[in-house]
Amino acid sequence: MSRITQVGRVMVPVANQDAAISFYTGTLGFTLAADVPFGDGDRWVEVAPPSGGTTLALVPERGDYTVGRNTGIALEAADARAAYDELKANGVDVDEELMGGDGTVPLLFFFRDHDANTLMIVEGGA
Repeated sequence: MSRITQVGRVMVPVANQDAAISFYTGTLGFTLAADVPFGDGDRWVEVAPPSGGTTLALVPERGDYTVGRNTGIALEAADARAAYDELKANGVDVDEELMGGDGTVPLLFFFRDHDANTLMIVEGGA
């Protein structure tokens, strides 16, 4: 029997934690869940979506863990088109077109954060 109970956090490499906090809280509407000293002069930073759930740990890039990657993270929005329009209006790097929405695949799109990390927004029952 597994002792794993849920996905707690997902690591996202960032070049500057303060800039990342600003993007994820100011642009995406996340809340700052943690910002504490960690290790030898580092910080542990987590942001959470407004409704809670799995957090994103905004960690400094190191070694092979660099910015500009496809994170594999799919965020959920009740209205993907409205989220797309809002992000695009706020200057976020979003794909040119939305995908899916045909009844078999939910409406979705990809966007990049300030460090060119790719994330997805998928329409769901939020």
